[in-house]
Amino acid sequence: MTDLAWPPGLILLLGAAALPFARERLRSALILGLPALTLAAIWWWPLGTLVSVPFLDYQLELVRVTSEGRLFATVFAIMAFAGGLYALRQATTFELTAAYAYAGAAIGVTFAGDLITLFIFWELMAIGSTLVLWAAGTEGAYRASLRYLLIHLLGGVLLMAGIAAWVAETGSIAFTAMRPESLATWLILAGFLINAGAPPLSAWIADAYPEASPSGTVFLSAFTTKTAVYALLVGFPGAEILVPIGLYMVFYGILYALLENDMRRILAYSIVNQVGFMVVAIGIGTPLALNGAAAHAFAHILYKALLLMSAGSVLWMTQRRKCTDLGGLFQSMPVTTINGIVGALAISAFPFTSGFVTKSLETQAAANEGLALVWLLLLAASAGVFLHAGIKFPWFVFFQRDSGLRPPDPPANMRQAMWLFSFLCLAIGLFPQVLYGILPHPVDYQPYTLEHVVSQLQLLLFAGFAFFAMLPLMRRTLTISLDFDWFYRKFFKELLSEFSVRTSAFHGALTGRWRGRIERLVGNLSRHHGPQGTLARTWPTGSMVLWVAILLGASLLLYNR
Repeated sequence: MTDLAWPPGLILLLGAAALPFARERLRSALILGLPALTLAAIWWWPLGTLVSVPFLDYQLELVRVTSEGRLFATVFAIMAFAGGLYALRQATTFELTAAYAYAGAAIGVTFAGDLITLFIFWELMAIGSTLVLWAAGTEGAYRASLRYLLIHLLGGVLLMAGIAAWVAETGSIAFTAMRPESLATWLILAGFLINAGAPPLSAWIADAYPEASPSGTVFLSAFTTKTAVYALLVGFPGAEILVPIGLYMVFYGILYALLENDMRRILAYSIVNQVGFMVVAIGIGTPLALNGAAAHAFAHILYKALLLMSAGSVLWMTQRRKCTDLGGLFQSMPVTTINGIVGALAISAFPFTSGFVTKSLETQAAANEGLALVWLLLLAASAGVFLHAGIKFPWFVFFQRDSGLRPPDPPANMRQAMWLFSFLCLAIGLFPQVLYGILPHPVDYQPYTLEHVVSQLQLLLFAGFAFFAMLPLMRRTLTISLDFDWFYRKFFKELLSEFSVRTSAFHGALTGRWRGRIERLVGNLSRHHGPQGTLARTWPTGSMVLWVAILLGASLLLYNR
């Protein structure tokens, strides 16, 4: 135990509270300096560091440094730095304050050693992310934030109920590996899965994230779903139910991304798809699979943020987000185009990018366990990822037909943030051992074998050929995709309205039918119990004594029987 340690996430949380009161130059220094200081604190404390404080009859472990937690906290801090740089000149102070509080809470989750501390930071994340949505300042963002908050309050209620049941069942609040074998653990698992975007509530990601500002969407893409991946990795490794859930997410994300016309919704659905890979790996539960889920989460935060920075730059400079309104932007936005392509190659697991050296850990884990069907489905899904994120996004946004738009590249800070993440995507792909060295389990895996490189290139070549062969079918039109969010956006709203109308009508009919009887009843009650009623009169003392004697005698007779 180290008494001087504190949760590194508090640096961002407290720093976020100071941002509104800082002058512009100091605020810029804080925006870039706070994540760097947080990253230093993450690596300052050695593995095994533990800080606990008493709370009621329990010891809250505010800091427990593990290899899994430090890995996720590291990429969260990097994300906060690059996100702050990207938003530096464009985002409002309110948005940056909310975003840094959100990032600090996510880092707090990764260092939480008990379920109560985890829950506190978990709910702070929900508040921070909702405020990031509100900061966009549009009607669409406000409505999406309300739906988003309702979903996460539901997840929080399930998680808290599960924690309470678990404590009652075991007497322990320690956050350790569990099995979904009791009501308590099923509730905890459900709370984690809602934040991961698991079915049937996957649609909240595509419903909410694209409504945020360009920089807000970048922040939102990084923390909520990946803290859920971390929680599943620590709390439910090897839970077999996660394999089919993850496979559903994988293909759900691909299907809806292929149907989508909005460039940011394409990438939002892609988040569900990518998290599905990680959930499958956690369900497999071997050391190689868990390493794959952790490494994939690390790489995914970087390349997904890069893709959303690219899309956000297009939105910032053109004020357009539909693929049908875009095209030909490579002519005037070369920096954005190049970085968007790097992100697209990384998410598609192209050799020499971060996706190639991280996703392959998961597919290899499935093969090693003899899960032939799972391996085959993950392989097919890799081709689907290349279709919707690797080709569709850059093709329709930067190439295809010429939209006639000639916007310049975005401001310098936005370009610098994109270059930083492009560098990291390529550096991890070229030097994977740096990332492998901080994974939870020892890694004995070589991604760059001739067989693996050739087979992956063949897969991507086939997917690319299929895309251009079916290009007429891939062209988007001005349509929308109906998802499960339709139920809570439209169906449940109409159902509630109908219920309110019928309830009002029934109440009116009931009141009319029984009005006379109710009035007579009220009149009788008033005559006896009202201010002038019989029971309100003043009675002589002797009468009261008589009644007391009668009641006392009756009670004695009943008692003697």
